[in-house]
Amino acid sequence: MSFRFLTAGESHGPGLSSIVEGMPAGVPVLAEHIDAQLARRQRGYGRGGRMKIETDRAVILGGVRHGQTIGSPVSLAVINRDFESWQDVMSVAPLEQAYAADTPKRRPIEIPRPGHADYAGGLKYRQLHDMRNVLERASARETTMRVAVGAVARCLLESCGIHIGSHVVEIGGVRGEVETAPPARDINEQADTSSVRCLDENATRQMEARIDAAREAGDTVGGVFEVVADGIPVGLGSHVHWDRKLDGRLAQALMSIHAMKGVEIGLGFEAARRGGSEVHDSFGAGNVAADASSSNGSLSRPTNNAGGLEGGVTNGSPLVCRVAMKPIATLMNALPSVNMTTGEATGAHVERSDYCAVPAAGVVGEAMVAIVLADALLEKFGGDSLEELRESLSRHRDYSARLGQPLPTAAP
Repeated sequence: MSFRFLTAGESHGPGLSSIVEGMPAGVPVLAEHIDAQLARRQRGYGRGGRMKIETDRAVILGGVRHGQTIGSPVSLAVINRDFESWQDVMSVAPLEQAYAADTPKRRPIEIPRPGHADYAGGLKYRQLHDMRNVLERASARETTMRVAVGAVARCLLESCGIHIGSHVVEIGGVRGEVETAPPARDINEQADTSSVRCLDENATRQMEARIDAAREAGDTVGGVFEVVADGIPVGLGSHVHWDRKLDGRLAQALMSIHAMKGVEIGLGFEAARRGGSEVHDSFGAGNVAADASSSNGSLSRPTNNAGGLEGGVTNGSPLVCRVAMKPIATLMNALPSVNMTTGEATGAHVERSDYCAVPAAGVVGEAMVAIVLADALLEKFGGDSLEELRESLSRHRDYSARLGQPLPTAAP
């Protein structure tokens, strides 16, 4: 069994939808579980006007009965409230007569924005005459459904004792300093109290000032967020083929989020600057991590420089991923571009946008990690129901708990 999903819908279209395949029967899933994650995605210092219009709410159309999954595909939808103002521009049916291009949103988009999919996508799909056909789907509005799907995946993971959280570690060159981050299950409770989801109060104020400066200059800023997961059993993923290595699968999922330009696991690039004795996590007898953040059985790992993965396989330590987000490509102070119809040099098209979306990106990152971990969990332990999955997982954890103990002597 595998956990997979598809999303559909455009940024200003009637709504967004997804189909989730692979959820075992018996997993508690409520719309309020999904809505809580959708609300977290819409917050954050530096967001634009769209967040004042939309209040995302999930509609579960299938796969759930009486608050539990039933083993069939889970169908989800989120209605775009802003569609009311875009009905002619984004009409699904042919229009009886062409609308007047009397407002910016009604005019064909002929000028690509540097850093967006406008030009490359327009050329690929022969849509350069009106690149709205590209930017509507390429918009980060699509991550609404990723967060919704991730919320469903979280319901499965949390039913198995696996928790995920995130926090922002850098915005616009301002870095937060945290001596010891809380366990994954507690990170969001603390991070969500910050306007930028940073655990460092002093850095939070500096990050806000950096975003304000960008707004005043018509500019944008990016940053770095960290996703942490704990309670993960040893053995998810595999070392035997390139496409089964879990670190590769996580990197691909995180890099697929709009505007992400780099992924680190554990020490990441810092590992390249140190000697092996400073990088690799030694083993010791006795589990020094008595809480649920470690699943190392009877072995201790005093450090976690590997970020919870070795050889493409989870090793029982908390999973730690950091992701770098570039500044949003839509600038109010438009960059130079070219009109693809006339060939004239001009300023890039300006579409309503954010000044910084790093705090929200961390929530999307949590969702993508949840999706990958749910898939890996089902791949390893299977089960058409949550009960079967838990039974298999429990046997594996019992086996892991005996690691490091003397093996029984074979009978003569």
